[in-house]
Amino acid sequence: MPLIEDHHYLKICAQLASSLSISISAARRKVEVAAAKEGKKDLQSRKEIAQSFLVQTLNEDKKQSLSAAASFDQLLKALKEEENFMLED
Repeated sequence: MPLIEDHHYLKICAQLASSLSISISAARRKVEVAAAKEGKKDLQSRKEIAQSFLVQTLNEDKKQSLSAAASFDQLLKALKEEENFMLED
């Protein structure tokens, strides 16, 4: 997969990665795979696909009222009864 240096495309992929809590390269790979499935190779269609993924992700976050990162943070918090739990050596 050749490196694409378009600033706008990278910005959309970075926003997508942030909203999905994944790396930028994983977000770019997701867009590249979707573009390959549709048979589109040009940069403009990749931008459109990335933008549609971003809009879809942001709409899902609004519906769930918690973003993926916030829900992950909530899962990492200790329950009240497990706060002082400690394993012995």
